[in-house]
Amino acid sequence: MAKYLVIVESPTKVKTIKKFLGSSYEVAATNGHVRDLPKSSLGIDIEHNYEPKYITIRGKGDILAHLRKEVKKAEKIYLATDPDREGEAISWHLLYALKLEEKLEEKKVYRITFNEITKNAVKESLKNAREIDMNLVDAQQARRLLDRMVGYRISPLLWSKIKRGLSAGRVQSVALRIICDREEEINAFIPEEYWSLDVDLKVKGEKKPIAAKYYGTLKEKQGISSREQAEAIMESLKDARYSVREVKKGERLKKAPLPFTTSTLQQEANKALNFSTQKTMRLAQQLYEGVDLKGEGTVGLITYLRTDSTRVSGEAAEAAADFVGAHYGGQYRSALQEEKKAGQRIQDAHEAIRPTDIKRTPDSIKEQMPRDLFRLYQLIWKRFVASRMSPAKYETTSVKIQAADSVFTLAASSLRFDGFMKVYSLKEDREEDNTLSVGLNEESELSFLSFDPQQHFTQPPAHYTEASLVRELEELGIGRPSTYAPTITLIIARHYVVKEGKNLYVTELGEAVNNMMKEAFPAIVDVHFTAGMEQLLDGVEEGSVKWKTVVSNFYPDLEKAVQAAEKALEHISIQDEVSDEVCELCGKQMVIKYGPHGRFLACPGFPDCRNTKPYFEKIGVPCPKCGRDIVLKKTKKGRKYYGCIDNPDCDFMVWQKPAGENCPDCGAPLLVKGNKLVCSNAECGYNIPAEVPKKA
Repeated sequence: MAKYLVIVESPTKVKTIKKFLGSSYEVAATNGHVRDLPKSSLGIDIEHNYEPKYITIRGKGDILAHLRKEVKKAEKIYLATDPDREGEAISWHLLYALKLEEKLEEKKVYRITFNEITKNAVKESLKNAREIDMNLVDAQQARRLLDRMVGYRISPLLWSKIKRGLSAGRVQSVALRIICDREEEINAFIPEEYWSLDVDLKVKGEKKPIAAKYYGTLKEKQGISSREQAEAIMESLKDARYSVREVKKGERLKKAPLPFTTSTLQQEANKALNFSTQKTMRLAQQLYEGVDLKGEGTVGLITYLRTDSTRVSGEAAEAAADFVGAHYGGQYRSALQEEKKAGQRIQDAHEAIRPTDIKRTPDSIKEQMPRDLFRLYQLIWKRFVASRMSPAKYETTSVKIQAADSVFTLAASSLRFDGFMKVYSLKEDREEDNTLSVGLNEESELSFLSFDPQQHFTQPPAHYTEASLVRELEELGIGRPSTYAPTITLIIARHYVVKEGKNLYVTELGEAVNNMMKEAFPAIVDVHFTAGMEQLLDGVEEGSVKWKTVVSNFYPDLEKAVQAAEKALEHISIQDEVSDEVCELCGKQMVIKYGPHGRFLACPGFPDCRNTKPYFEKIGVPCPKCGRDIVLKKTKKGRKYYGCIDNPDCDFMVWQKPAGENCPDCGAPLLVKGNKLVCSNAECGYNIPAEVPKKA
């Protein structure tokens, strides 16, 4: 009979860990959380020091009954839930759900954590068994209660003002605001004209010409803002003599990337593999918990996937250094590895994400894994190996060419040693290799061939992708890496945001929710306030701040804001807006309602009449192609655009609101952007203040 009981979160781990520990150990799983706040109420006793009212999660009764039986048989119980704040809280909840706190005198209960599911890591954790860390538990409780307060007190207001089923959240609402703010920046962006001026020159004795870029004058760097300015420069250099003023050669090092953290893994998997954050975390969880390999059984392939740390244990660092030296040569080993002391070990539950065994190369297990699981493992393996390798080295050449008072430049870089890029390189790394095709020095004779002036326009900020949103949230200190995937998944599921290609776009529904949140709860969606709250929660985790202090300071202000919003809504009758459309089935005037994808027309005779149709907001502007009405429409996913009501017979569409006038320069429709009218033809660049009379 087993003397010891090990309780883990996921049933996937059970068989593997049992194999490591042998017959003296029984291993059982909780299948995640076992207790939580009730869904039917706030679940927090505001009157009694914000005490949470935890209940057993529905459906966990049988699991807990099985665990209680196993607890009775065991001499020692090891709570081996995940090595993070959430896992610590699950272990603490188990103490109460299994009534272990009443049996501490007769039963020995320990907390153990392991960063990877390997035999050594699991056995080592038993040697370092400890008590539950209440700072981690309290940090999780504080986050849970704050999220519950925001969600349960604000969401009903969204239901009454907009539609049922909507939600607000401490991190979710800020993420939505960040995306909305970017959308506003893009819509208000006015392109500005600028020019580049290249000169093509022949080098005596060389077959290939060179192209140098205009830099400015001998005194200063100078931009070119118009065709006239570009033409004036070319005219001033009509008979100029071109000579090499300076040639500088140097070396540039490109450092190896750091191993992955949760957020950098999400970003890179999105950019390199086009994985959503949710998909990345799901696949990483599988790699951590174990994959069946021939001859080995279920094997955990990577370390724990929720981490902010780039640290690597001494043992893993030494193994990586040996692997790099053996497979690529000593010159590829990072100098950092040489400085490591032999046998050095770093006891840190929050290591970077890395392969559990560097010798388990992607190619050696490729045929035993589904394609996407393999691709993510390969990305993690290559990134870790690269992180332990030497920098790439480039030889750089910088040339200044003088013509009269003007200066032109050209720069080139040539890869001399690939270093870490032998294993791991991105598209931008490869594009840096730009070799100078001819030899140049101060004695080189140059002769003029031609000018190449080019018109350009500044570009608006890019729409957020999942990768860039994760990076922005992390840089602003909003939420934590483990919350990014569920946050992005939620705002897409609520139809506040749609994903087209890689880009995230705000829907009409998302705009409505964001506007209400900004108006009624400015602090909740304030980036700086939310980041400050994260710092307080980190303080709870470190033991410097009491968790109930954070909660008790937050709730009164939230409640005050909710009451003010409720009072403001009290005297507003939230009725459906009547449209001009008549229901063709029953003759009633159709009304405007909100659905998952925004507004639509519905018959007020529901349920007797169930007629619905798309709602198009007319903007009083005729279509420049056919003369019919331009209306505000949405793509299938919910992104807004302006198009002809006669679609598909007329295909006119633009992303910004048409002004109803045409550009005096090229005849294309003018669009309203902020306080300006801008030509829809990107090649034109015409724009004027909207309030100023237009050119004849």
